[in-house]
Amino acid sequence: MAVFFQSISGVLVILVMIAVGYFLEQKGWFDDKSTKLIAKIVTQVSLPCYMLGTIVSKFSAKELLRMIPDLRFPVISMLILMGIAFAVVHIFKIQDKHAGLFTSMFFNSNTVFVGLPINMALFGNKSIPYVLIYYMANTTFFWTIGTYLIQRDGDKKTAFDLKRTLGKIFSPPLLGFIVGVIFVLLKVKLPTFVNSDLLYLGNLTIPLSMIFIGISISKAGLNRISIGKDNLLLLLGRFILAPLMMYILVTPTNIPLLMKQVFILQAAMPVMTNAPVVANLYGADSEYTAVMVTETTLTSLIVVPILMVITQNI
Repeated sequence: MAVFFQSISGVLVILVMIAVGYFLEQKGWFDDKSTKLIAKIVTQVSLPCYMLGTIVSKFSAKELLRMIPDLRFPVISMLILMGIAFAVVHIFKIQDKHAGLFTSMFFNSNTVFVGLPINMALFGNKSIPYVLIYYMANTTFFWTIGTYLIQRDGDKKTAFDLKRTLGKIFSPPLLGFIVGVIFVLLKVKLPTFVNSDLLYLGNLTIPLSMIFIGISISKAGLNRISIGKDNLLLLLGRFILAPLMMYILVTPTNIPLLMKQVFILQAAMPVMTNAPVVANLYGADSEYTAVMVTETTLTSLIVVPILMVITQNI
């Protein structure tokens, strides 16, 4: 029970910050420009600093080299989930205009805006490398296959842009992680004042991420939440099939217990907040996607404590 209450406490920390963003947006504090600014600060400033500072200060070259091969677990899991998603679309006759959106949301999870804060609240800094290993796989899948599937549903057909795709994959957070790994491997020591700056800027990540999620939920509108066929199937995929698949993959292995727990939680995170943005860009049904983001984000706050109890028995 102690684990369950610890999980509830961690989720409540996150929930309060989401509520702050939600109620401030309801009061009209944020317009589209300010919301985009918050997301930009997180993804291009605070999160890269957080990645770099944490990797350089908390981990050794030996630890990092030992973790890289474990990238195979999220990759295999997402490939299997993608195959299941294609089958679900066919068997349950998901509308053609939602087929790609549904599939992309089914196998990609929100590993940064929700996954990182939740893992930090539950496990602290020691979970960061494992969060980032999953993030590397997830962001690559989303900005390649996931984006292609969303584009296929839209009415704005655009040719594949390799430069743009690589820019999305090698985003500032991932580059922060990569630079941190390089510095650790080369035994580069940063000046004290640089470490302090990275710490201060990095500490903006979690509260701003949660406020952003609260704003997004408010803008999507709780009144649009529904329990239709697509909703139930996506919830099944995100919160039962995805963590179950990861559980099956990691349980027989001898990787650290914390890595197993983080991977299972990351697999069960909600739909990526980028999905409605990409849908809107290509003329797909962004409202459908926004509702799914809202529903899965709220549901994840209920699912996380349950998964924490389950993963203690691995």
